[in-house]
Amino acid sequence: MAVQAFCPGHVTGFFEICPSENLLAMGSRGAGMCLSLGATSTVEVEETKRQSVETFINGRRAVAPVTKAALQYLLGNKGYKVRVDTVHDLPLSQGFGMSAAGALAASIALARVLDVRRQEAFEASHVAEITHKSGLGDVAALRRGGITIREKPGLPPRGRVVNIEGTPSVVLAVLGRKLLTSTILSNAAKRRKINESGKKTVDRLLKEPTVERLMELSYDFAVESNLASKKIIDAANAASKLGKASMAMLGNSVFAVGDPEGLVRVLSDFGETWVCKVDPKGPRVIRKA
Repeated sequence: MAVQAFCPGHVTGFFEICPSENLLAMGSRGAGMCLSLGATSTVEVEETKRQSVETFINGRRAVAPVTKAALQYLLGNKGYKVRVDTVHDLPLSQGFGMSAAGALAASIALARVLDVRRQEAFEASHVAEITHKSGLGDVAALRRGGITIREKPGLPPRGRVVNIEGTPSVVLAVLGRKLLTSTILSNAAKRRKINESGKKTVDRLLKEPTVERLMELSYDFAVESNLASKKIIDAANAASKLGKASMAMLGNSVFAVGDPEGLVRVLSDFGETWVCKVDPKGPRVIRKA
């Protein structure tokens, strides 16, 4: 049996790291946008005596540890042979939530095959992301869809995620080499700096929950937290004449809203660009065979 599912990508503008002994309650407070570009996973399942999970990304065999861990969480001790073929619309390790999108697309598809609740797919992906330090809040935001504020950390219903109205076009630009989220999240000094700025930034957005304010606060956070490189700041400032831009957390990249054509023209001087929209729907099955 084969099922195909799509999951949007996700960019975070700012965040606060929120630890917990309960992995489903652990995560981050923050804000960001779900994207119409994401990951499409085709999951093929056969019953066997011995469980196995094979993962392929963009046509090539790949390790995909977050996806594999999520699927193993869903499978438990069941004897299935699972093959997952995932196609990413955006590059990995650039702040576009591709590890979460791939894991969620595959988990939503497998959940349909196994006839289990969608919530179990979200739980599997959230735990896998936390365990592998590849993200903190992407799964919680993607569960909600649209432009989100993660008001309370963790996966809902333990966490709380609210929406900001709007479905603007979003321009993305990659400016250089990949950043590994796990490296930054494992650095105690960086975590302290992130949380000093992140907590107050989330509280400010909750008082004025608009797209414009989200973008302004994202830029302030990127600078205050010392996460943004000079090139990212230069690109965001160049884009400010045509809209608002900031760093995509955590990548060597920026996201921007405003005049899409103008933003592409300006940001193309700094790196490769993509244009997409905010996705309000979240992960969904798109084909069953």
